[in-house]
Parts: sequence; C-alpha cells; structure tokens
Amino acid sequence: MYFIAVYDVGQGRVQKVMKFLRTYLNHVQNSVFEGELTPAQYAEVKHGIAKIINKEHDSVIFYNVGSTKWMEREILGQEKRSVSNFL
Repeated sequence: MYFIAVYDVGQGRVQKVMKFLRTYLNHVQNSVFEGELTPAQYAEVKHGIAKIINKEHDSVIFYNVGSTKWMEREILGQEKRSVSNFL
C-alpha cells in the first residue's frame, strides 16, 4: 500500500516525528512523507507516532493511496527531495 503522511506537531516534537517517519517513508517536503508500507508496517508507524505526539495538540494525517498506479504526482516549482523507487 502506498501512503502519504502529513503532520503538524509542536516544535519540540517535530524532529522526533521526522526521525521516526524517515525509518519507514521518504521525506519529500517539510512535514510530508510518502512511500510503500505493508499493513504490519503501517500498524507500527501508527503505534510509534501515537507514542510521540500529543493527541490534544498535534495532528498526523495518513492518506492511503493504494498504489502509485492510481496516483498522479505533479510538482510546480523546485522539487525538495526526489522520491525514487530504487534503493
């Protein structure tokens, strides 16, 4: 499954969230990550993020795109970080 994750968290938690998400997804722009996750990995990500954020003040949104087959990506301006399917 292909996911897009966006977040808006308190300043003291930004680096923790970013570091955690980098272990699973590609960092494409400030507060935006995307990439393939298995159902088990998605469960791990949700659990890990829930331990980091303050649910009263922070927000993390996951978009399940399904696959890149149905997703069209268009960039206007400078691409911050290129996403590649190659390791």
